Amino acid sequence: MLSLERFFKLEENGTNVSTEILAGITTFFAMSYIIFVNPAILALSGMPSQAVFLATIFASAISTVFIGLFANVPYALGPGMGLNAFFTYTVVFGLGFTWQEALSMVFICGIINVLITITNVRKMLILAIPDFIQHAISAGIGVFIAYLGIKNAGLLTFLADATQIISVNGTAGNQVSAGQGVETILMNGGVLPELANVLDIEILLVIVGLFITVALMILNVRGAILIGIIATTALAIATGTVDLSSIDFGASNLANSFKALGETFFVIFKPEGLPSLFRDPTRIPVVIMTIFAFSLSDVFDTIGTFIGTGRRSGIFSDQDIAELEHSSGITSKMDRALFGDSFGTVFGALLGTSNTTTFVESAAGIGAGGRTGLTSVSTAVCFILAMFLSPIIGVVPPQATAPALIVVGVLMLASFAEINWSDFEIAVPAFFGSVFMGLCYSISNGIAAAFITYGVIKIIKGEAKEVHPILWISMGLFILNYIVLGVL
Repeated sequence: MLSLERFFKLEENGTNVSTEILAGITTFFAMSYIIFVNPAILALSGMPSQAVFLATIFASAISTVFIGLFANVPYALGPGMGLNAFFTYTVVFGLGFTWQEALSMVFICGIINVLITITNVRKMLILAIPDFIQHAISAGIGVFIAYLGIKNAGLLTFLADATQIISVNGTAGNQVSAGQGVETILMNGGVLPELANVLDIEILLVIVGLFITVALMILNVRGAILIGIIATTALAIATGTVDLSSIDFGASNLANSFKALGETFFVIFKPEGLPSLFRDPTRIPVVIMTIFAFSLSDVFDTIGTFIGTGRRSGIFSDQDIAELEHSSGITSKMDRALFGDSFGTVFGALLGTSNTTTFVESAAGIGAGGRTGLTSVSTAVCFILAMFLSPIIGVVPPQATAPALIVVGVLMLASFAEINWSDFEIAVPAFFGSVFMGLCYSISNGIAAAFITYGVIKIIKGEAKEVHPILWISMGLFILNYIVLGVL
């Protein structure tokens, strides 16, 4: 126990072993859905779902324990939502690449992330972001997390106008054959959110779970968020919302998963991987643009998560930011965290999954008191156990984790107080960097909107020289990215 105290500097960070373990478990439950959702999405591209199941677990566990031990920060990594959808629907379905080729692009993206971290490009970017935009990103992460919880809980339904359908399964709506399975529908603006039926048992579970979690937080009960998750799960079981009869502990499923993992493990180095990706010279421009799109989203999602959760909670203090500014190599706490994250995508691609990135749901564990890498190690252990206990993990419904995300989102909204909303020049970029982040359901898009509006305002005022060159480059890359995505 003393060695843990010393290694993770628990007392220095105002925490203890039990708090860190509880926080790690809380983070795991908040993001455990990725174990099941990621294989479902990537399997559509042709990847063996059982292999992706194990790749998701191993990539998450290895990356999470790495950042915890190397950087001593309470963050967890896993295959990013949105990036896995881009992998399947855009790269494989839309551009016609095989999943092996798409996985090779992810690997190259990971190498790029490592290089820009070693060369301090990401560090310079963080230091170039004005304080008020950093506070806006922090609050925006809160909006994003809370909305994530509300959406996952099913508290909202969406009424869609059929005339606004742009495409179904990536094909123009009027060209989809009768009886064809519907995987995705792309809509125009004719979608209106509505409050779900509050008398529905699943919605009542969320409401009750939210009140339980809020009450525990107000009473300063230790482990309030985790207790809320467990209590809501118990209610779900008691009301029959969760069917325990479906639990299957068959060992054969795990054995089959390990066998299937051989199909994805190191496949990028086989002929159908990297060699195939660059075999046709005419495709190289598209390959480069696709890797660029992967990398830009990955990098800014991570920066947004670190800034958003780290500054508000004290994981990264003003002293840490100052050390980042004057450090060389990978010596400061933020440097080590960025380096730890950069290897996540490399690990994931080697195993067989899309971009592995720092999960915004780490905020749930931070909200539960996690302050050091022991939280990350605890989450990583949970991922390994999930390999054997996946049926039990699957029992925890989204209605149980949603209240935790909503509560953490509320806590992070305090960053709005640090923004001078009466100054319109500040308010506009702050709005797009915070509220817009939730509306777009994307951290990187929120950051892009904040940067671009900030740059435009500075041009209008004739103060373009006050903007750091790194921000101008970032704005240009974002604009180029949107053009690329439009072309793709």
